[in-house]
Amino acid sequence: MKFADIPGNGKLKETLVSMADSGRVGHAVLLYENEGCGALPLALAYIQYLNCRNRKNGDSCGECPSCRMMSRLVHPDTHFIFPVNSSSRTTVSRPVSESFLGIWRELVAANPYFLESELYSALGIEGKSGVIAIAEAKYILEKLSLAAIEDGYRTILMLLPEKMNAETANKLLKAVEEPPEKTLFVFITHNPDKMLQTVFSRCQSYRVLPLSREELSDALVENFGKDRTEAERQASVSGGSLGVALEAMGEREEYTAFMQIFKDLAAGLSSGNMQAVLDASDSMAAIGSREKQKAFCIFAGECLRKIFLLQQNMSDIAGIPEDEAAFYASVAEKADRSFCRKALALIDRSVMLLDRNVNQKMVFCDLAGQMFLIF
Repeated sequence: MKFADIPGNGKLKETLVSMADSGRVGHAVLLYENEGCGALPLALAYIQYLNCRNRKNGDSCGECPSCRMMSRLVHPDTHFIFPVNSSSRTTVSRPVSESFLGIWRELVAANPYFLESELYSALGIEGKSGVIAIAEAKYILEKLSLAAIEDGYRTILMLLPEKMNAETANKLLKAVEEPPEKTLFVFITHNPDKMLQTVFSRCQSYRVLPLSREELSDALVENFGKDRTEAERQASVSGGSLGVALEAMGEREEYTAFMQIFKDLAAGLSSGNMQAVLDASDSMAAIGSREKQKAFCIFAGECLRKIFLLQQNMSDIAGIPEDEAAFYASVAEKADRSFCRKALALIDRSVMLLDRNVNQKMVFCDLAGQMFLIF
């Protein structure tokens, strides 16, 4: 992965290149993003640039042995850590990231902007919560105890460090704070506020910005071969996330199902029909897995953002498709002006409860009931 292959975030690329060129490489880097905005491709490009033997014009050459190994995700000194759980796709009873490396490489090669739900689907753990357990910390420390194979940086790239429990983080803390020479930790998070403070405080943090509409639509067309008209439509409603846009274009059935549930909920709220609202909550609870339920919560939050912007007379930046304009306008007219703000807080709480394995029917019944009271 080269920096030139990644759209947007020009200033962040310059910062990463400058650190590598000056030799002032922080021992722990944290990239935080809205899901699907490109932190993983940037991390891979940074690691490749650090180890490249023939850097050219602020980018890796893509041709030296180190670059070729990195492009195939088989560099012997780069180790990938991500949330896992028991799965039928591995024979290991207590798997770690290494148990799924083949699946990981296929997923990243196909689409490095994948969403968390897509990762879990690929690993076969859709109905479970991904975790980074103590076994991962032992694996990392074991790898760091060995000499580097190549004459470059040994790197631990960890996706979603907020999935570490306290035991795992504490075991890794000294290695993150005082790693061996030419050792780098790169963390990628969607929720920096959920990371353990002991790890977060030891990292140099950089924000990966969402793409502009133009950058996003161009990337969909040029990098992924999408139709220009559909790409521009998705760019206006995906919040600058290439991952969200790609999922929406590949999973139109899911979008339609989520939209129908939200419309049923809004219809019940607008008419004051509590039974209809509860029926919608049952539909939410019936969504296939906790990760997809959290995906619905994110979707609902985006719908609320559009309603809020309409209430503020800012329809030009709401990114509402023409076939949904009448629906959003009707809800915006009927909803209380404080509804969207309060409802978003309720949705965030519901996601937190889902992460804690609270019964889904209870979570969504409470959510729907509270939204009914504030509408």
